[in-house]
Amino acid sequence: MLNSNDYPALAALAAVLQTGSFDAAAHRLAVTPSAVSQRIKALEERMGTPLVLRGTPCRGTETGTRLARHMQEIGLLERQLAKDLGQDLGDEVGEAVPVPLAVNADTLATWFTPAMADLPGLLFQLQIDDQDHSADWLKRGEVMAAVSARDTAVPGCDIHPLGALRYLPVASPGFLARHFPEGVTAETLSRAPSLVYDEKDRLQDNWVRQLTGQRIALPSHRIPSTQGFVDAALSGLGWGLNPLSLLAPHLAAGRLVALAEAPVDIALYWHVSRLSAPMLAPLTEAVRRVAKAQLVQG
Repeated sequence: MLNSNDYPALAALAAVLQTGSFDAAAHRLAVTPSAVSQRIKALEERMGTPLVLRGTPCRGTETGTRLARHMQEIGLLERQLAKDLGQDLGDEVGEAVPVPLAVNADTLATWFTPAMADLPGLLFQLQIDDQDHSADWLKRGEVMAAVSARDTAVPGCDIHPLGALRYLPVASPGFLARHFPEGVTAETLSRAPSLVYDEKDRLQDNWVRQLTGQRIALPSHRIPSTQGFVDAALSGLGWGLNPLSLLAPHLAAGRLVALAEAPVDIALYWHVSRLSAPMLAPLTEAVRRVAKAQLVQG
């Protein structure tokens, strides 16, 4: 069981995992690297398990990551308490509280950044993952909140519907003429190069299955970048589903064309840990406000 005597060790653990090294953590805490190491070693002995995987950078074990997040939540609680008591902790970077979040790349590229703006005192630590998997970071205790396509609450979390991010399958006119001269069919799709973000990306597969009623092994280029996806389509490298908000100028100029006119809407939800929810209320309010303005509402 943790107690107040563990706070220096927890602060050292959190600093190591945030900065990636014992030296950087020591500089942040204004102590020696030896002191950081001793504090973490003592905590590891008390917990009976390793907390840090030494390397470049250092990473946390499952237990270590959970403890570091606990320390971050303590920081948020202290900041909220000071605010409630009318005390000003200041908004300097050194006093800011790290807030780990998980979002998908398309969300970050299209609408999420404005929600993080104008929230002084918070340092956002983003983990980028597919919308079908971003909530897993919250389940593992590695983040405090996540934008996800999961429509049921992660255990121990509150869930807020945000709206849908609209996608359209597109390609360059030259690509369409070369690979789909007689239309978009199961046969032509099985030969035309597609674009995928990573091995978790199922948007293209799901769209093809809905269109054709078949599961097709799609030849694909792996492009782990939202803007890279758009650029790859513009260059004629392949076809893929892109957020409509990024496509509008290219569609209007004729640089990209739709493979089908029916858009694909991916519903998104904000999951936030109940323990962190009171301290993250301003962020939740901002996320919901921006999402209402930027996403497709039902």
